Amino acid sequence: MLSSKSPAIVLLSGGLDSMVSAARALEDGFAVHALTVNYGQRHRVELNRAKMIATKLKLASHTEIALDLRAFGGSALTDEIDVPKDGVGDEIPVTYVPARNLVFLALTTACAEAKSARDIFIGVNALDYSGYPDCRPEFIESFAESARLGTKAGVEGTPLTIHAPLQHMTKADIAKECVRLGLDPSWSWSCYDPTAKGLPCGECDSCRLRKKGFAEAGIVDSTAYAQ
Repeated sequence: MLSSKSPAIVLLSGGLDSMVSAARALEDGFAVHALTVNYGQRHRVELNRAKMIATKLKLASHTEIALDLRAFGGSALTDEIDVPKDGVGDEIPVTYVPARNLVFLALTTACAEAKSARDIFIGVNALDYSGYPDCRPEFIESFAESARLGTKAGVEGTPLTIHAPLQHMTKADIAKECVRLGLDPSWSWSCYDPTAKGLPCGECDSCRLRKKGFAEAGIVDSTAYAQ
């Protein structure tokens, strides 16, 4: 039986933020279709977690597409560059993947238009994060306008809405939201550089921000870390 709910596309990386964003879209009453991009990242763990999350949340569909950004390199996640483990600094770190969210949102927009969806969810966060420029509110607002100008839907007067429900949340807020929505944090994966035993390193920027958020929220993260 086909769902009568309006479709929405969620960009599902397999991380905590994208998992919470997907659950928020479900809570808002959408039939949620997930898009995951295999961009040549250092490991497949987050891709496997995206599949798990899609199954656990009983999403309407889950599509994984391949776009190998290793051809460009320029990031510790797609090139032979060490992932920094010395804490979150003030500069944009080498884990920034050039224009990743710009590319991913373009793909998500194409997916949404193909499925006649008018809503896109992305789990970007601009408070407790690594300083990536494509996570900022002004970028999301600008992209929404570009999508309006560059799509058939936008030109015909039914532009897509870009939802970033976690945009102004701290990691502690997101941890609390995870619990409120009945999600298991261990379904998601945040680490940039897992150990040989398959554990989150606990020392990269992403692990540090996640651990800090759960600690500040007073919530136990069910994820087991190497450090």
